[in-house]
Parts: sequence; structure tokens; C-alpha cells
Amino acid sequence: MGRNEQMQRKDFDRLRYIIYEACGISLSKDKIPLVVNRISKRQRALGIKSQQEYLRIIEEEKDPEEFVKFIDAISTNTTYFYREKQHFELLTELFKKDSSKGREIKLWCAAASSGEEPYTLAMTACESLNLRRTPFRMLATDICTKVLDRAVMGRYTEKQVENIPKLLRQKYFDREATGKEKYFQATAQLRELILFKRLNLSKFPYPVRGPFDYIFCRNVMIYFDAPLREKVINAFYSLLRRGGYLFIGHSENLLGLQHSFKGVQASVFRKD
Repeated sequence: MGRNEQMQRKDFDRLRYIIYEACGISLSKDKIPLVVNRISKRQRALGIKSQQEYLRIIEEEKDPEEFVKFIDAISTNTTYFYREKQHFELLTELFKKDSSKGREIKLWCAAASSGEEPYTLAMTACESLNLRRTPFRMLATDICTKVLDRAVMGRYTEKQVENIPKLLRQKYFDREATGKEKYFQATAQLRELILFKRLNLSKFPYPVRGPFDYIFCRNVMIYFDAPLREKVINAFYSLLRRGGYLFIGHSENLLGLQHSFKGVQASVFRKD
């Protein structure tokens, strides 16, 4: 192994460590070239020539604003409306039961990305709960500020909203045309149900106020190692109301982790 290659591997290991410490993402080696390409764009934007110099700025957190942009650059955001539809079908049934409780229902969407999931959850609540008798509030968080800005706006292309049933799209989105493009913006009624906030799931304790009736944290813990996943789900457990539900992604599980949740169905758990 040549000296340059050794130095490159050393930088890669350092980069993986910084990312893990910053946001808990356990980066596989095959993702390194993608991440290096992304942070190279940040280097160029700042006029920094060497990767080592850029990593030093991030590692020492000398520039808080750039640190946030670094997190934004390495975050992966793949999402769409009504993703993993079975979860929303179950939630519809649970919400209908909640309507008889006569108290506020609180939900935390812990990986909000660009808003498709929280707005799907909000539509499900509007369709399933009697909001006059059973108030509903949602906290929607993500580590990436860039996608949160898009989520707050709630504006999507025609392609992005194609999974929303036509009647719901007409009911909960205002259509607008800009040139050849058609856009759909979530109505004020829908947006008012959601508080968007930046939150890092790898930093404890979480600055949120429970208890929640539901927590959705889907398709993000696959990037965490087992010790961090265990800390995250136990933090969720403490923030849930007794009888509350945790929803995780279909590709995720809690196998091998110490926790007190009871399985309800695949990727759905309850605090008894």
C-alpha cells in the first residue's frame, strides 16, 4: 500500500468518526466516495483546498453554520407520500378508537425529511379523528435543515404527489401552476397541525415534551449501529404514553436490542 493510499484511508477513517460523532450515522466504506464528493462541494464553496483542513473545521466546530451544512450534505433523504401504506391503514383504525377518548392526541414524526411523511400522517388524522372533539398535534423533526425548510413550505411537484389519492389531494392541497410546472401546496389547515423542528436523534436527552401517543421513526435507524439504536428506542419508550405505539421502517427491527416494547405486528410496537 502506497503512502498516498495510506493517507487516504486515514482521512476516510477520520471522516467516518466525525460523521458518527456528529449524527450517529455508521457509514459503510462503500458510501465513502459519495460522501467525499458531497463535502468536496462544501470545500469549494468555502475556498478550502484540502480535505484535511475542511475536516479540522468540522471536527473542532469552529463554524457552527458550516457544521449544519456539513450534516445537510451527508444526510440521505428518500421519502414519498404514503410510503409503507400498511402503517397508515393501521393508524386509521387506531385513530378511530382515539376519537372516543376526548383528549388531545400527540404524535412525533422523528424523521420528517421533506415533509411527505408528516403530511401523510396529518391527512390520516384529519380523515380519521373528529378534530373538534379530539384535538391533534404533531411534532416533526429532522437533522437536515435543508429538507425541513422544504417541509415547512409544504410545496410539491405533480410527480411527488402522485401517490396521494385524488380526492385527498383536492381536499388538502392547493394547486398552482408556474409555467409548464404544476405544484401542490399543503393547505394552511394541514400545515397548522405540524410543528417542524431540527433535532439530532444521536444527542440525548431529546429536547421534546411528551408523552406521545405515537412515534414514527422510519428508515433512519438502519444507518445507526446497535448501541445507538438501543439508546434511541429506549428514549422513545420513555417518551410514549402507556398504550402508545412506535412505528419503524419495514426494513428495520429491534432484534438483539434490550427494550420493553411489545410487538404488535411487523415494524409496529406498543408500550404496555
